[in-house]
Amino acid sequence: MNVFYNKEGIGDVLLVQLQTETPEKIDPEQFGDITLIKDAEGKIAGFNVFNASSYTDLAGGQQVEVSEKLVTSLQNALAKNGVDFTLEVDFSPKFVVGFVEAKEKHPNADKLNVCQVAVGDEEKLQIVCGAPNVEQGQKVVVAKVGAVMPSGMVIRDAELRGVASTGMICSAKELALPNAPEVKGILVLSEDAETGSAFEVKA
Repeated sequence: MNVFYNKEGIGDVLLVQLQTETPEKIDPEQFGDITLIKDAEGKIAGFNVFNASSYTDLAGGQQVEVSEKLVTSLQNALAKNGVDFTLEVDFSPKFVVGFVEAKEKHPNADKLNVCQVAVGDEEKLQIVCGAPNVEQGQKVVVAKVGAVMPSGMVIRDAELRGVASTGMICSAKELALPNAPEVKGILVLSEDAETGSAFEVKA
């Protein structure tokens, strides 16, 4: 779940995104202060909360941190407006330290590599990476599916030249880190960085 609030830009409205993919069919339904947005299959893809500041404390102009307190406030807002829907939220970090276990050349693209990346708790991701400096044995920053980059881009499952890619290995510039180098390449962390641990990224 991703939550956005920009009072100056769009008013006192909280935008809640439940799916990483933009629904092909947007079919809104209004319930008081809640507008439900459904996909082509009728599943709730997201919702907007109008008069949002009356339901929860918010800071404007940025992505809102998804916390248990916020989810409780949103659940209460849904209930108060007659929406019978239970929020199921993954609170695990979306930016984590990864370990590149293997790197192979992409079969259909000379400048791409297919990496097998451990991200903790025996979880491994296959990530297609075009950075020239990616190598086996590195500790890197991985944006998992559902992560929102500082640019506003949402990380989704993808297929690059016929190869599945889940997540992204990030550069310092993509993470909006201070003094990020202009040269193309991923951010390589120190060897003592703990695989699977959260990496703080400011929205």
